[in-house]
Amino acid sequence: MRSEYEVNRAIDKYSDTVKRICVVYLKSHSDIEDIFQTVFMKYLLSSNEFESDEHEKAWFIRVTINCCKDLLKSFFKKNTVPLEIIAEQSVEMPSENSHVLEAVLSLPKKYKEVVYLYYYEEYTAVEISKILSKNVNTVYTLLSRAKALLKEKLGGEEYE
Repeated sequence: MRSEYEVNRAIDKYSDTVKRICVVYLKSHSDIEDIFQTVFMKYLLSSNEFESDEHEKAWFIRVTINCCKDLLKSFFKKNTVPLEIIAEQSVEMPSENSHVLEAVLSLPKKYKEVVYLYYYEEYTAVEISKILSKNVNTVYTLLSRAKALLKEKLGGEEYE
């Protein structure tokens, strides 16, 4: 079990990354909060020793992705309707590039995760292949196809 200092340091350092990954997968504020707590609870209880900051960050990314996937395939998630949908409340995105984020979030899951890691977290294709346990060439192919889909959705040459 880790000390309070270690956990607080990790929260300060990785909370934005964990939340952004959760947004990519879940799009529900309450689910994001649940996964956020789960990830840091796993860190608290983990006895893993990390070789470097990059290794630790990769651990957080992998655990977050796995927790999101577990939630999405859970019985409860498959058989319930979120209150957000029932209330039909639209959330306004303050960013002027919100249409780009919306286009990324609308991509199929296999493209969404590589686009996020490549463009938002600035990982290389080799690093992404290790994080996602995929072949490097598969990552390049997924990125290429995702860019083509985004270009089509966003409609233009300005996003190349």
